[in-house]
Amino acid sequence: MNASETFVRALEAEGVTYVFGIPGEENLDLLEALRTSRIRLILTRHEQAAGFMAATHGRLTGRAGVALSTLGPGATNFVTAAAYAQLGAMPMLMITGQKPIKSSKQGHFQIVDVVDMMRPLTKYTRQIVSADTIPARVREAFRCAEEERPGAVHLELPEDIARDPGGAPLLEPAATRRPIADDKAIHRALAALKDAKRPLLMIGAGANRKLTSKMLRQFVDHTGIPFFTTQMGKGVLDETHPLWLGNAALSDGDFVHRAIERADCIVNCGHDVVEKPPFFMRGARTVIHVNFSAAQVDSVYFPQLEVVGDIANTIWRLKEALEPQPHWDFSFFQTVREHLDAHLLRRADDERFPMHPARVVADVRRVMPHDGVVCLDNGIYKLWFARAYRCRMPNTLLLDNALATMGAGLPSAIAAKIVQPSRRVLAVCGDGGFMMNSQELETAVRLGLDLVVLVLRDDAYGMIRWKQAHMGLPDYGMALGNPDFVKYAESYGARGHRPSSAADLARMVERAFESKGVHLVDVPVDYSENDEILNREIRELSAAI
Repeated sequence: MNASETFVRALEAEGVTYVFGIPGEENLDLLEALRTSRIRLILTRHEQAAGFMAATHGRLTGRAGVALSTLGPGATNFVTAAAYAQLGAMPMLMITGQKPIKSSKQGHFQIVDVVDMMRPLTKYTRQIVSADTIPARVREAFRCAEEERPGAVHLELPEDIARDPGGAPLLEPAATRRPIADDKAIHRALAALKDAKRPLLMIGAGANRKLTSKMLRQFVDHTGIPFFTTQMGKGVLDETHPLWLGNAALSDGDFVHRAIERADCIVNCGHDVVEKPPFFMRGARTVIHVNFSAAQVDSVYFPQLEVVGDIANTIWRLKEALEPQPHWDFSFFQTVREHLDAHLLRRADDERFPMHPARVVADVRRVMPHDGVVCLDNGIYKLWFARAYRCRMPNTLLLDNALATMGAGLPSAIAAKIVQPSRRVLAVCGDGGFMMNSQELETAVRLGLDLVVLVLRDDAYGMIRWKQAHMGLPDYGMALGNPDFVKYAESYGARGHRPSSAADLARMVERAFESKGVHLVDVPVDYSENDEILNREIRELSAAI
């Protein structure tokens, strides 16, 4: 057995089933070991896309996804994906090759210091210099990637080490339990909740990573405390629940922010400051930080109380000790919910074409089942989906509100379909973000996936155009050209579609899912009201409550 075979056996011991990536000559020995393994290689068209797929695998399973690249340019293509996983708390292991380190006949050709490059972007990065250390290095990499807070890790396997004799005994993953919160911290949080008149629950990204959904649902149903979510906390609780007050897609001025202003105690469950602030900490209120780790204090986030430990356990203990208080008053919160519901129905049946983004969101919700997975790329439509797409289950709207990188939507959807083959999976991409990794259509076709891709076409970088307009600046530098997306999809062996009216979209997407295979739907969108609605209308209507 050589070192590469030992490495692959160590991956198998960690339960790895897929490796996403593009090999090079420096990791051909590792590739050969994979060939005879039960692990499946998912060959991609770009290393960045492979990293996005591995990160999404980690996000959905809680186990580190694995991405593979060669040295030099292959490894540097992992940089954005590493940041995506690290900021988004998605467990991922990147494996890169390297020239021989004991002797080399190629000088510094293609060599960059990948370990140092990865250091600020990962929780753990190491070059393997001995075959005997492989089991320990792999075990430590997975432990770091998967423990709270999850993130990216990296191992570099040089070409000569990869073919050295191996066979060191494997290290089995250890059974561990997460620490639970201190009793005194629980009691302080209980006292604050009992003393409050208008407590409120906020659900963030941390609550979406572990199976906290059951405990939070019991807490809300038992106490009657209303809740709202951050963008990456969507779906932890069913957003058709009568106590849901919306999503803080905007940092201020939305309907939910009227409830936040009125609340005197906010239980901040799983919030991570890498997300855009869901609200600004102004006014006299107590914020209780409930998370796996202590709060990262920021100018917009400085909680007065902290309950640090396993979130599900904390919420269960609070629920067991807390009864609804007779002085709690949620009447204003319910008024906020009524106004939010009314606003979310506006334009949901808008007939204009090109389509209004509110109609696109409503039609996607009509077509997707409760367990269907929608994978968003990054663009202005993300705000429309975060506000108006009501998730029924955890991790059914995958969006990135941490690095917020463009180009991740299609690769993320491919990984979601691989991990959850029985579910409907829909990628929603702007034309700008889609073209950054559109070549992965070929990967989806080659893998025989059933996948639908919506490309929302405004022939511009719409998010930045919206910001530009809000700043009162002239429209400049945002317009772009596009291919014929229908023909483009067909050139990869996918099927392309283009609606001719707003009424066509839902029917077209439904037929695409029913007919199987990879489908792309080119949807022209009208973003002309972005500034009016997101910056003025919502603020004015919510202020009037």
